[in-house]
Amino acid sequence: MAGGAPKLTVDASGLQVAVLVTAWHKKVMDGLQAGAERALKEAGNDTYEIWNVPGAFELPLAAQYAIDQGADVVIALGCVIYGETPHFEYVCRAATDGLTRVQLDTGIPIGFGLLTVNDEQQALDRAGLEGSKEDKGREAVEAAVLMASMK
Repeated sequence: MAGGAPKLTVDASGLQVAVLVTAWHKKVMDGLQAGAERALKEAGNDTYEIWNVPGAFELPLAAQYAIDQGADVVIALGCVIYGETPHFEYVCRAATDGLTRVQLDTGIPIGFGLLTVNDEQQALDRAGLEGSKEDKGREAVEAAVLMASMK
């Protein structure tokens, strides 16, 4: 995959990791989740937990719940595709601002794997599927685990 993000070498062994996976856009989400799981296993962690979340708007509260239950790292995966109403802007801003707030308030790294795209093809291109240009699930894991190592 020829994405612009660097390939980071990280060690996730010993970390309690919660992977939050939203329900919308199943094919995209399957790719993001698979990329996150591959990255975690390659980084020495096969004890992560998958948390099923209704949608992107609920990611910040789910992240808070995971941290309250002991997560050392949270990976937030979701996909919001632009539509005909302002819904896109509201959901994207709420999810982004909420995840940032939870991360700063708790000091627990949150990997940002929320795709905010104009159309389904852009999401598929970033989902880590065969033929995708990028693997945002992997990138979210690498960024959050690297941040956890800085504590």
